[in-house]
Amino acid sequence: MNANLSLAPGERLVITDDLLDGKIADLAAISMAAIIARDGQVARAAIIPLGVAASRGDRAERDKYERLFQLIEETAFDDSVRESAEALIAARFREALINDLVRELGGTIGPARQRYRAFLDIIRLLVDRRISERAFLDEFLDFTRTVAGKLDFGIYAMCIDRMFASDNLPIVVKAALLKEILRYPPLIRKELLSDLLSSEAVPSELQHFARSEMAGVMTHDQLKEVFLFTTLKVVWQAQRPTRLSS
Repeated sequence: MNANLSLAPGERLVITDDLLDGKIADLAAISMAAIIARDGQVARAAIIPLGVAASRGDRAERDKYERLFQLIEETAFDDSVRESAEALIAARFREALINDLVRELGGTIGPARQRYRAFLDIIRLLVDRRISERAFLDEFLDFTRTVAGKLDFGIYAMCIDRMFASDNLPIVVKAALLKEILRYPPLIRKELLSDLLSSEAVPSELQHFARSEMAGVMTHDQLKEVFLFTTLKVVWQAQRPTRLSS
C-alpha cells in the first residue's frame, strides 16, 4: 500500500466519495488508509465504514473495533483522524455521531467535485479547439491550486490520470502537464508519475517522454523509487484483473 492515497498498488487513488458511498469493501485496506493516508479528508472518510461496521456488530465485534480505533488514534498521521477515532470510541460507535461525520465531510468534498466538473468543461473546450493550449494550462494551474492544495487530492489525481490516458488531448498538452507535475513535492510526484508509467491506457510515446524528462530533473534515488513503485503497480495489475472503477 502506498503511504499517500491508494488502497493498493495499481489502483487509482481513492476519492473521498468512494468511502462515503461504501464503494470500498476491504475493511483491512480501509483501516490502513485511515492510518497512513496523508490526505486528511480521505483518512477521515476511511473511518466511516469502520465505524458503521462497529456499530452493527455484537459486543465482541465492537470490542475488536475499539482496539482498532485505539490503534488509529495512536498512529494516524492526521490530527483530525485521531480526534474522530477518539470521539467514536467514546460514543461506542453511536450512529448519530457517524452521520454527523458524514455530513461534515460531505460539506467539504462538494466544492472539490464541483471544481472538477467545471474543469472538465475546460478540457472539452480544449478538445473542441475553443481555447488555446496556454489558456488551458492556466486553468490547469488554477485547478491544481484549488483542488489539490485545498480540497480533495484524490479527485485531482483521478483527473490527472484521465487526462494522460485521453485520446482527445494533444500529446503536446500532456507533455506540458507532465512538466508541471515534475515540479510537485516528491511524494505526490511519485504517485502521479508511477500511475502514468504503469498505465496500459497511457500512450507509450508519453511514457518514453516522461522517462526522459524525469532523468533531467530527478535524483538517482528519486528515479529508483518511482521505477520500483511503477514495477509494483504493474505486478499488482497483472494479479488483479478487476480494478476499482472510476
